[in-house]
Amino acid sequence: MTSGGVHGPIVDMLLASAEPSIRWKVRTQVLDEAPDSAAIVHLRNEIRSSERVRWLLAPCFSAGRPGVYAKWQGAHWVLAALADLGYPPGDTALHPLREQVLGTWLDQSYYVEFEATAKSAAYRRRGVPVMRGRYRRCASQHGNALWFLIMLGLADSRCGDLVERLLLWQWPDGGWNCDKNPAADTSSFCETLLPMKGLAAYSAKDAAATAARRAAEVLLARRLAYRVSTGTLMHPEFAKLHYPLYWHYDVLGGLKGLARSGHARRRALRRCTRPARVTTAGRRLACTRPLLPDVSEHRVASRLRRLGRHKYPPRQPVGHRRRPRGTPRRRPPPAVRIGKRPDSLW
Repeated sequence: MTSGGVHGPIVDMLLASAEPSIRWKVRTQVLDEAPDSAAIVHLRNEIRSSERVRWLLAPCFSAGRPGVYAKWQGAHWVLAALADLGYPPGDTALHPLREQVLGTWLDQSYYVEFEATAKSAAYRRRGVPVMRGRYRRCASQHGNALWFLIMLGLADSRCGDLVERLLLWQWPDGGWNCDKNPAADTSSFCETLLPMKGLAAYSAKDAAATAARRAAEVLLARRLAYRVSTGTLMHPEFAKLHYPLYWHYDVLGGLKGLARSGHARRRALRRCTRPARVTTAGRRLACTRPLLPDVSEHRVASRLRRLGRHKYPPRQPVGHRRRPRGTPRRRPPPAVRIGKRPDSLW
């Protein structure tokens, strides 16, 4: 099997990989081969018996089995890796791992909500703290479990309970956040990406689909990586690529999540490359920046200062003290003319 075009040699090199998961990713996600074709089914069976999969599963069936969420060998992370690698769905050998995961994330403690007014109070008891009307819960855990159970063909009626929790914990802006700071009022990309994928995989019609669309808007409104207020990059790691992504976030992970959840339409992604408009006291500043920035962050801030935005104060020399408002300006002493000896100097 060969492919043409500019990237043909790269694709051909990947297709020749000894790793069956790499060949599966390229053939299904790049070359768009039918996932239910006989060749792809055979390839996924090859993934099941691959050495990498045996390494992943070995700790889960050993005498000293790690905890469900133990990084990165617990049942939660192993099933997430298998789903990403193309492990064939419906394998009953994975049922013990499914029971561990569902037993953990559907524990009674996740059905206990309590009000907390301070960060310290949120850690004093088990349950889900509610601060200023927002549930502070790491929804990436439940969202990831929902996604990989569906991808691996291990979903049952209890997945509906995961969905119910995610819908309850969703923030008004459409995402999720586990920040125990009471002032936090914006969703976290790291806690929103995986629930979006899980809810989109669960259903395309009901409330789960609506919640997934709202979560996608959290990413799209910020062009996958940029602040709405200033147009600056939210975090340097967002512009770097990572694999495995685990529960973290980067631009490629956001794009893949939108594509797999059906929200990567041309009209929606066009908003990610459109110049951001930052309103500053009746004026508008166009932050025309690429998706992956190669310019320094202070450029946008300096342009905002020139437009009169006072959130970013003007730069001052080292050691300079700003004159308090209302105090008279100090005038420099008169210059001494060369060749004249004023009495004050003697």
